[in-house]
Amino acid sequence: MFTGIVETTAEVLKVETEGTNKTFTFQSALASEFKIDQSISHNGVCLTVVAVEGDQYQVTAIEETLLKTNLGDLVSGSKVNLERCMPANGRFDGHIVQGHVDQTARCTQVQERDGSWLFDFEYDASTGNITVEKGSICINGVSLTVFNSGENTFRVAIIPYTYNFTNFHSLNAGDTVNLEFDILGKYIKRILGSYAV
Repeated sequence: MFTGIVETTAEVLKVETEGTNKTFTFQSALASEFKIDQSISHNGVCLTVVAVEGDQYQVTAIEETLLKTNLGDLVSGSKVNLERCMPANGRFDGHIVQGHVDQTARCTQVQERDGSWLFDFEYDASTGNITVEKGSICINGVSLTVFNSGENTFRVAIIPYTYNFTNFHSLNAGDTVNLEFDILGKYIKRILGSYAV
């Protein structure tokens, strides 16, 4: 389980296609602390470390993951947000994030607001996923608060630390991001849906 509080970023060094899978070689300052079989969130996607050497490590994404996320768009030089799983003895700073991306969204607008940034997103609402005003959303692995929540749109505000420390500083209108909707909201929607007449 993750919290959506990004620790650092990693850079793609190499992408290898093996059948319908892709194996990514990343470089990160945290790599030397990783262990084989460890779960790491990459842009909000939980992937298992399969090899580690110095400041480099590898993970493999299967076809299902590539179809539902933006990982298939990664190329050499791309940067992803990283978070290791939450320790049981730490503070819970973000919200419950499983690392199981629900779908992607498209960034429709970026506005600089003299010290902060507003990002607007649009997603396919036919999947049944929803946002709520002041609810939580995980975008590329970053725990954020929703506002201007619409049927298939929402906005988030980004502070300078998050903008500079994650890959939000390289996100532009038209780019695709990974979304994980709030797990509590998904369960409540499912339970209430079972009572619908």
